Amino acid sequence: MKLKRYQIREASKTKFTVQSLKKTPVTSYKPVADHRENIIHQQHRKEAGKRARADRETVLDLLFTAFQQHQYYNFKDLVHKTQQPHVYLKELLKEIAVYSKKMPHKNMWELKPEYRNYKPSPDKTLS
Repeated sequence: MKLKRYQIREASKTKFTVQSLKKTPVTSYKPVADHRENIIHQQHRKEAGKRARADRETVLDLLFTAFQQHQYYNFKDLVHKTQQPHVYLKELLKEIAVYSKKMPHKNMWELKPEYRNYKPSPDKTLS
């Protein structure tokens, strides 16, 4: 019976105890209108300015050289390589490339077959 009373008493005790701190740590922060990182980021964006549309032939040359390096690209990488506005680049890509919606190259762009001209390996010679 003593054992049962002990078990009931132990089960009714709270698992967590409240501890009062004699000296509270000061963790108050002053409110900031704009953080330093945000200010630096905004300055960087202002320096870069808006992307201007380059000549169509220039952008197509950039795209073709990019597709010579790799067969598939996602849109973000192409925007970074060409430094062109999203709308303009997508307009050009719809003309020369195919957007893959299925695996294994989901959400990637690939050149249309008529624009592919992969260089043959140098060890093969035509007779």
